[in-house]
Parts: sequence; C-alpha cells; structure tokens
Amino acid sequence: MRRRTAVLISGRGSNLAALLAAAQDPNYPADILLVVSNVPGAGGLALAEAAGVPTVTIDHKPFHGDRAAHEAAIVEALDAAAIELVCLAGYLRKLTPLLVGRYAGRMLNIHPSLLPAFPGLHTHERALAAGVKRHGCTVHFVTEGLDEGPILAQATVPVLPGDTADTLAARVLAQEHVIYPRALALLASGQAGAPDKPLIQAATAP
Repeated sequence: MRRRTAVLISGRGSNLAALLAAAQDPNYPADILLVVSNVPGAGGLALAEAAGVPTVTIDHKPFHGDRAAHEAAIVEALDAAAIELVCLAGYLRKLTPLLVGRYAGRMLNIHPSLLPAFPGLHTHERALAAGVKRHGCTVHFVTEGLDEGPILAQATVPVLPGDTADTLAARVLAQEHVIYPRALALLASGQAGAPDKPLIQAATAP
C-alpha cells in the first residue's frame, strides 16, 4: 500500500514538483495527498492544484509568533488527511518539538549543502567563500537540531571556476530534484531503516 504523504511548502515548490511527478507512477510507494503552505498564494499551491492534490494554507502570521499553536493547526490538517509521512520542501519555518516529535522518523527535509557542512542559510555563498571543490544537497530526517538529522541521501556537484551563488545553486537544485523522490521512496518502502541507522544513497553529478 502506498504511504499517505504530505508536503509542506513556503514558496515556488520546485522540489514539490519533482515529488508530484514521481508520485504519478502508480508503483511509487508514496502517494502525495496533501500540500500545506504557511504562505498564502505560494507558487507551489498552483502546482499541487494542477496535479489534483488538495491544498491547505495555514498562514503563520495570525498566530503572532506562537509556533506551537501554528503547528497544532498543521497537525490537525495532517490528521484529517490521515497523513503518515511528511516532506519539507522549501518550508521556511523553524519547527518546534510538537511537529518534530509527532513525525519523528517519518519527516524528511532537503537541504542545499553536503551536511554536516553549511547548515542553515546562504549555503552556496558560504561554500564559495570556503573554497570547497565539491558542493551538493542532502535529504535528512528532521530532528529538533537545525539540519542535524540522520542523512538519508546526498548528491554532489563540482564547484566550477567562475561559479556564482546563482550558478552553483542551479546545479545543486537539479540534483535536489533527483534525490528527493528517491529518498522518499526509500522511506515509504521501508528501506530507509530506523532514523539512527539511515541508509545513505550517494549520487554524483559530473
């Protein structure tokens, strides 16, 4: 049986598009049944609607900084759809133990660096400033620590002479679209193992 999955977004939804495309295959082990945005009018909502996937917008602003209350509303929406797995795809909110604990071992995030290098924001600028030769992206289980969860999948790309943050970001984003559907498939099919024993699938772009 396909695992009931929700995707949380805040923006354009490029990784959401990759997940939706993968889930069109009836043999894909995850079925995306809900997309939740904290930003009204986020571009990814239109992608979900075009794919026939229900959407819910739960704007964080009316909660006046009460993150737990905002997340409680999200959990209510997830429960109403009987969601089993959650993917964060450009969801730009720091999570509280409420949501993290509820979906421990069942929530994934994609981050634009080769964790544990460059957690947090501005990863491409930081990679260029550090002079690294390889950069990339990581799918990891979500824990309470920022970008600290066990790694499920990574892809690497070369840092080329003359790269800017934008050109490097574009190369990394292409790999994000490859590994996120694969990582979700591993989790949904039960091949990911427990969060303390992740199965690392590495991919390398030329």
